[in-house]
Amino acid sequence: MSSSRIRLIALLAVSQIAGWGVSFDMPGVFGRRIAADLGMSNEMAFAGLTVMMLVSGFAGPLVGRLLKRHGAARVLTAGSLAFSAGLFMLSMAQGPASYFAAWLVIGFGGAFGLSVPCYAAVVEREGSDAKRSIGLLMIFTGLSATFAWPALTFFGDLHGWRPTLAGAALLHLLLLAPLHLFGLPAASDGNTAGQASADREPLALSPDQSRLAFRLIAVITITFSLLTLGLAPSLLELLQQSGASAAVALQLGSLRSVLGIAARAVDTLAGKKASPLFSGKLACLLMFVAMPVLALSGGATLPLFLFIALYGFGSGISALSRALLPLGFFSASRYAQLSAQLSLPANLAMAIAPVIVTFLIDRGGPNAVLTYCAGLAIISLMAFLSLSRIEKRAGSTS
Repeated sequence: MSSSRIRLIALLAVSQIAGWGVSFDMPGVFGRRIAADLGMSNEMAFAGLTVMMLVSGFAGPLVGRLLKRHGAARVLTAGSLAFSAGLFMLSMAQGPASYFAAWLVIGFGGAFGLSVPCYAAVVEREGSDAKRSIGLLMIFTGLSATFAWPALTFFGDLHGWRPTLAGAALLHLLLLAPLHLFGLPAASDGNTAGQASADREPLALSPDQSRLAFRLIAVITITFSLLTLGLAPSLLELLQQSGASAAVALQLGSLRSVLGIAARAVDTLAGKKASPLFSGKLACLLMFVAMPVLALSGGATLPLFLFIALYGFGSGISALSRALLPLGFFSASRYAQLSAQLSLPANLAMAIAPVIVTFLIDRGGPNAVLTYCAGLAIISLMAFLSLSRIEKRAGSTS
């Protein structure tokens, strides 16, 4: 691995851990403290995350245009500045209005600083060979809470949540913004051969095939978001209603995260041997099979573990497949704009997914949730099979 690639991955890994850690992961440590201090309900405090995801989603098309015009380094820098402003506002919040205003600004930080611009920075520098680097970054992203929760807990207990968030704001302003602007390796835009490679389409798609492929990728983006991010917050409750004790449910829930990261590592190490299409179809099958396993478990430990193994590995693979699918059908130079467009349905799905699962588990019990998730897995698999047919037809005419 070259020194420039090591520098790229290291810088972006720090960026993503810090970005996710002080935004999406932060309410897990400070949410209830903030609610008590501001006189809000816990539900209202955690609704800040919904605001963040909605703003990030609706800002997606704008992010795509900015990435194309200015490049990932400047967009990531803007994300750090937005995070800094939002976190400082949050540290000064006095009630619901200022609290949600802060989360609105943090939402722009997420749009400009998390996931899509990060992966776009890799694709700008590595083109269609970006799979391994993106996979490594997704492994680090999956560990954000592992780093953030202990750090936030330590500084929160020592200084309180307000100074801790103000310190996080300074971290983004004084460290991450300069690193994004000046620390990333140079992109290949000025290199004629590199630009030609980035502009090369991987498949000879007709306009109709191109539009259909994008729509199918959007369907997969939505269904995978609903399947993974919708079930995760209610996983412990689902396991307990399926017969697991509270202690066993907690152990299995923790194991799911480890398996998800392990799945990303295996898929990354497989390299070109495991295409996003193959990995995605495997993820669909694993998550589909997991649902009847839990439904028929009767609370027995072995089936419960098998469910977590299937679902954890499937959900881990799905994240990498979803991020890399556009590179299988469109040129690397179009990756940033297309991925940013896909972030709108993805973030909207992320915002409503936990609500849907909570409603189903409260009104219909675990079987309603499992049926819903199995249906999503089937829809995803059908979309992947359709993409495979497009790939074969395009390949035969290229």
